Amino acid sequence: MDTARAAVLVRSRTEREAGPTMTEPIHRWGSLTSTERDAAYDNLGAVPEAPQLNAARVEAAAAFRAAHAGHLDLAYGPGLREAWDLFPGADPAAPCLAFIHGGYWQRNRREDFAVMAEGALAMGWSAALMGYTLCPEATMTQLAWQVHAALDWLSDNAAAHGIGGPVVLAGHSAGGHLAALGAEHPAVTAAMPIAGIFELGPIRDTNLNTALRLTDEEVVSLSPIRRPVVMKPMAVVYGAAELPELCRQSRDFHAVRAAAQAPGPLWPVPGADHFRVIEALREPGGALLRLAADLLR
Repeated sequence: MDTARAAVLVRSRTEREAGPTMTEPIHRWGSLTSTERDAAYDNLGAVPEAPQLNAARVEAAAAFRAAHAGHLDLAYGPGLREAWDLFPGADPAAPCLAFIHGGYWQRNRREDFAVMAEGALAMGWSAALMGYTLCPEATMTQLAWQVHAALDWLSDNAAAHGIGGPVVLAGHSAGGHLAALGAEHPAVTAAMPIAGIFELGPIRDTNLNTALRLTDEEVVSLSPIRRPVVMKPMAVVYGAAELPELCRQSRDFHAVRAAAQAPGPLWPVPGADHFRVIEALREPGGALLRLAADLLR
């Protein structure tokens, strides 16, 4: 086992309670006030125009979804949100970009991100958007199970909807965390977590945990940085203008992967904040789509 990963896994319970201690600025985490800890992960507060950006995306997603209504609301589980929206391309053998939305595991809907399929379809791929139950209705453990149940369903049923190529699993923010967990599934060929959360310890020390109710066991077992390294191609993407904590999460996760010689780049998107970082996933020929294609080569 590499030294960097061993350092994560053997951390004492006391250190886990205080959060990780890997790089700046988290080395000061234990001395921060609760207000400072909340601010370290407050993406909405860091981007004042976020409500307008989100509203524009929701409006565009509604129009896109209405124009591609053939394979929507396909249930993979019993919950209302446990469903896929599929957007098959012209070639059933083309790759599929599967996307998991963010919202700190407690906000948003897959329907409101449908436009993220636009770029994939334009370059001849298929796309799939996964929904999941939000916290506090579900626990983090249940969300992890839902991701794998969704990928089981996709593996068994996507071909019937015209999707049969390799799957690149992408996710944004909390969806990046879930995509990193989902990368372990055999249906996934490559993964691209975007502005993800890979160490849950600090999250438990913020106001986000009111809904998440993370346990000690979940922090250890569901933090991708603490799990066995997935040796599939994975691009770890973040916005260069994100909050320092979001940048650190991606850098630390990629460092652990690199130490294990796992394939895939660390990819900071120049000038992008937390909400603009996924715009290149929507754009035909955008940088993130080209990066996704590179993972399959």
